[in-house]
Amino acid sequence: MRYFYAGVVALLFAGCDLFEYHPYEVRIPDSETNLNARAIARIQQTTPATDTLTLILMGDTQRFYDEVEDFVSSANKQKADFVMLDGDITDFGVRDEFEWIHDIMRKLNKPYLAVIGNHDLSGNGEKVYKKMYGLLNDSFLYRDFKFILLNTNSREYAFNGKVPDLDWLQEQLEGDDFQRAVVISHVPPFDDDFDKKLAAKYNETLYSSGKVNLSLHGHQHSFRDTTYNEGHIRYLVSTSMNERMYLLIKLWDDQVDFKKIFY
Repeated sequence: MRYFYAGVVALLFAGCDLFEYHPYEVRIPDSETNLNARAIARIQQTTPATDTLTLILMGDTQRFYDEVEDFVSSANKQKADFVMLDGDITDFGVRDEFEWIHDIMRKLNKPYLAVIGNHDLSGNGEKVYKKMYGLLNDSFLYRDFKFILLNTNSREYAFNGKVPDLDWLQEQLEGDDFQRAVVISHVPPFDDDFDKKLAAKYNETLYSSGKVNLSLHGHQHSFRDTTYNEGHIRYLVSTSMNERMYLLIKLWDDQVDFKKIFY
């Protein structure tokens, strides 16, 4: 009998990686860290085929795993430079949720990046996001464009006046190493989860730069194409994945065109 117990103990220690010690576990395999930086490196290594830049904007994935599988099959048929997952990767900010979505998204034949959503900030979700995807606020250059990834989940920070970080955003919009900029975040400024004290200033920051005419979002789970505060910034909001729709967006010079893709 003692050999049986010894064998069980040995098996438990040998297979300790099979066990999770806490529901808010944040350990991430090295192969699944810094995903945004890895995607950006892939994007910047590509040689443009045309003057038009094409990206896919997808909304909240949350627990819509079957729909995300079908999205990948559809997106792989599209000619696009990259895919942008516009936040709420998860429902409860749990590491396994992040990994389940990434296991599906890694089947894309093009790079994908993600911004953080309000659901991703639940529990230890912020720590997991930072390990898997990287900075909450980030940017990169591609062709003549600058893409700015911004945390706009104000409610999760008790509307403290610091989220979104508009000073950082202003700095990102300065410089002469790009012609146009696109800002991508989860919560749009006309949503109640965006700090109302910062909404008008956000819109004005984009407009006054002279380089932005497009802001991309998710969160609302329904499509929207609008402007805000009588401004000149176009706001596109994609549906959540359970609506089985995403946006194929084309950019050139200061022009924007898009199509709704149903799958």
